Amino acid sequence: MAEETPQLTANAPAAPTSLTPEPASAVPVTPADHALAALTQALELVEIGGPVVVILGLMSVFALSVILAKLVQFAAAATGNRRAARRAVDLYRQGRTGEAFETARTSRNPAAQVLALAMEDQARGIPEAKIREECYAEAQIRVEALRGWMRPLEVIGTLAPLLGLFGTVLGMIAAFSALEQAGSQVDPAILSGGIWEALLTTAVGLAVAVPTITAANWFERRIERVEHEIDTGLARLFAAEWSAAEAELPPAFAADRAPADRGSLDDAAPRLRPAAIGE
Repeated sequence: MAEETPQLTANAPAAPTSLTPEPASAVPVTPADHALAALTQALELVEIGGPVVVILGLMSVFALSVILAKLVQFAAAATGNRRAARRAVDLYRQGRTGEAFETARTSRNPAAQVLALAMEDQARGIPEAKIREECYAEAQIRVEALRGWMRPLEVIGTLAPLLGLFGTVLGMIAAFSALEQAGSQVDPAILSGGIWEALLTTAVGLAVAVPTITAANWFERRIERVEHEIDTGLARLFAAEWSAAEAELPPAFAADRAPADRGSLDDAAPRLRPAAIGE
């Protein structure tokens, strides 16, 4: 019995070993920990930057709120959909006025809505001059609604770098004042620490201004496209109406209009005159 004991021990399987033992107490890092660390770092930056960084932080929150609201507004107005207005005009020029009106009316795009108003007024027999006035008034209302809250974005984009520079100047003044008070016992850490703390406000100001100006220019470009679509759509619509009216004239009349004035939006209706005898 004593001789079998070593044999059984030798045949026993060896305990598994790990090349990289895990720590005894490994605590996983959660997203809440990352958020808390970011908040702590932000509070430290605010404490270092002073009131200027606080003002820039409030401006950034306001600018972000306006940008999100404008994105929702532009999405609701379908400013990126330029096909509806163009298709409505194409259908109208083909004589499919019913389909053209439905295409323009069911679209949320401002240009298409203005075209639907023009088609509806034409179907009612309203004079063209009145239609133009009403359409351009409606276009101004819709474009002005899209321009709402654009000025605050422009102001924030302009003032943020200036406030950052102002904070930098104040920080440099404080750093050199501390350096002067140190006298002959000058510590380079005093100057270097004061300089980076002062430059912090400039960095924050630029971080607020760059995305704000970018968003404001993007919104402005979208508004310009809407204005262009309205002008182009109304011009094509009235040109098609004028061409149809000209085609129905009796042979004894001729249009007294120069070719260069054919697409002008300043004239309410073509000026007609009887053809002279012998023409």
